[in-house]
Amino acid sequence: MRRRDLLVGGMAASLAAPAFADAFALQSAASEAFIYTLPMVEVARVRARLLGAGLPAGRFFGQGALATPEARTVTTPNNDTIYATAFIDLSAGPATLTIPPLGGRYASFAILDMVSDNVAVLGTRTTGQEGGVFTLVGPDAAASPGAIRSPTPWVWALARVLVAGPHDLPAAKAVLAGFKVVAAPAGKAAPGADRNGPWQDYFKAANALLLENPPPATDAKALRQMAPLGLGTPRFAPARFTPEEAAAIAAGVANARQRLRAPGFGGKRVGGWVFQASDTGAFFQDYLGRARIAVGGLAALPPAEAMYLTAVSPAGGASFDGDHLWRLRFAKDMAPPVDAFWSLTMYEAAPEGGFYLTRNPINRYAIGDRTPGLTVGGDGALDIWISRTDPGGARSANWLPAPAKGPFTLVLRAYLPQPILLSETYTPPAVEQL
Repeated sequence: MRRRDLLVGGMAASLAAPAFADAFALQSAASEAFIYTLPMVEVARVRARLLGAGLPAGRFFGQGALATPEARTVTTPNNDTIYATAFIDLSAGPATLTIPPLGGRYASFAILDMVSDNVAVLGTRTTGQEGGVFTLVGPDAAASPGAIRSPTPWVWALARVLVAGPHDLPAAKAVLAGFKVVAAPAGKAAPGADRNGPWQDYFKAANALLLENPPPATDAKALRQMAPLGLGTPRFAPARFTPEEAAAIAAGVANARQRLRAPGFGGKRVGGWVFQASDTGAFFQDYLGRARIAVGGLAALPPAEAMYLTAVSPAGGASFDGDHLWRLRFAKDMAPPVDAFWSLTMYEAAPEGGFYLTRNPINRYAIGDRTPGLTVGGDGALDIWISRTDPGGARSANWLPAPAKGPFTLVLRAYLPQPILLSETYTPPAVEQL
């Protein structure tokens, strides 16, 4: 029996719905199932948008410019790298991945499974600057030594290439064009769903995705908690629930949505920042953490590759009042310790809960170690000024514009963080109101 068949059979047994499920059991199952399946639904939503836009599966779509406020496919996009993305169906055979020589430029090539775990991150940190050719196989395929195996038949391949500034974009695009994927034709892809839409539509999509990408044996406990819903079988039908049962399921989904609300990337607060959780990008059985990141930072890299720190406001959350003047002050030689690059990015919150770049008069969406024209004080300190309007004078050079209205959120990225940052021994200064 193939591994995939074993997983499908085990999943069906774990998720088979009892003939009668009480309201409390259904409410609890719906809450757990929503949390468990949300990353898969979010990844599938991105897949559906790309494939629906005419991008064939198994081929890279290269980004021609840095992200702008119009980029709303993935939440919390960065303004530091250009991307190439591909969705690959490994059911019909292995795929071949090519990374070009990178020269002195940072790049990474993340391979994510359908629940948003990083199966592998190739590139500067792990495989070096010389590039190479790699084989990617699905969960059932025979593989040669050194092949990368995905636990799900569909994968999301995401290349990131650093851009030093507008002048560097043509050279960065040339490197990005060297990332290649060769794969067999893809089968039909299950759709995603709106996580804020009706629970019937959401769980119908989640059910199809569970059948397309069977969960591993190590998720058996979670699957049993979800069993009263009957997900994971071709017989799942939302219409079979009575009005009372449907109300219990809706209450469970509402509970799950409330549980997803947490500032930052799921880690602990250190000073004026929430560090990302240590298991970011490799969540395994941390289903709640995985779901929170899917909402606030889908496709996040593991900490060894990149750290994401979210600023904490005086009110204790991630939302800052844009009507005030704020400052982030790095004392001399106290900028984030990295081996690649760092940046501070400004975001506005969308009604559905995602975070996106915000329009501003100078088209500046982030400030970092590559921003041209920054000024340093006589004491060697770097002050970043944050406000809706130009702070004026010498401060203008270091201005990070806030949204024209509403609150804002700040994320500090540190790529290839040094051990002092990984261990949380180094803490950035808090963002202060003036």
